[in-house]
Amino acid sequence: MKKVISLSAVILIIAAMFAFAACSDSQNKEEPLSTSTQTAEPTQIGSGEKHFEFEAVDADNNSALFTVYTDEETVGDALEKLGIISGEEGDYGLYVKTVNGITADYDADGTYWAFYSEGEYSQTGVDKTPITDGAHYAFKIEK
Repeated sequence: MKKVISLSAVILIIAAMFAFAACSDSQNKEEPLSTSTQTAEPTQIGSGEKHFEFEAVDADNNSALFTVYTDEETVGDALEKLGIISGEEGDYGLYVKTVNGITADYDADGTYWAFYSEGEYSQTGVDKTPITDGAHYAFKIEK
């Protein structure tokens, strides 16, 4: 009987350790605002007179769609102010590293965030792209 109780106690301790590890690991991850592989209604964020559609597409082709309202002048300023994008200043402007909580690391795996305007690879950086009311902008992870 003592062996059964001891074995049960060991199993219970191991299960508790696994549960604790799973909880602490999930708390350290940045969670995107909204991610879906299916087309859904865009999430409305921000406030202001201008608006545009923004899409973030990760490496697994999951998409998060937003309608952004703002009074900012550039797409980059609007998305930075809302915490959707972040990066660092480089020789050519803002180098976006994180979009919607997902970081692309070119040095580690060759991925980067590519910026699109109306479905075309943008000829200007996000921080230099003026907002066109009602336009569609996107960041997609590419290699």
